[in-house]
Amino acid sequence: MSFDYSLDFQNIDFRQHPELYRIGKGEQGVLLVEPYKSEILPHWRFKTPDIAKESSEQIYSLFLEYLAQDDFVGADMARKFIQMGYTRSRRYANHKSGRKYKKTSSETGDKKEILPYEVDHIKAESAAIFKAKWIQAKTNEKYLQLLAKHKQLYEK
Repeated sequence: MSFDYSLDFQNIDFRQHPELYRIGKGEQGVLLVEPYKSEILPHWRFKTPDIAKESSEQIYSLFLEYLAQDDFVGADMARKFIQMGYTRSRRYANHKSGRKYKKTSSETGDKKEILPYEVDHIKAESAAIFKAKWIQAKTNEKYLQLLAKHKQLYEK
């Protein structure tokens, strides 16, 4: 089931209403689902490998705390933040501005043109740090059990 963007994210506490949470694809909803966004976002950083290591470890620690509480939504949100640490640092590793596309106009309308790669080895190292934690999270046995249970209960 796809992520439901029509919900009233300003007023829903997903810890109290896990039945409303939809996993979606990749990082969908990572900056919407409360109270988890507010709990995890302050730890999310990737500017240097040292910062990325500390950040990924803090978020993974939250991931494990959520699992210990059988809180699938919290664990999935922590997994999404770790994944986003990988994808964003990878984007900055490839494109210094953080922008992958540039809009161009032509006779046939607006188009997106992929900007050339500008390799940043520091951001690439940060990406590798987050990627390792992301794989660790998404293959965690308890996470996989709670994922299956959530899908069975709520995503029919």
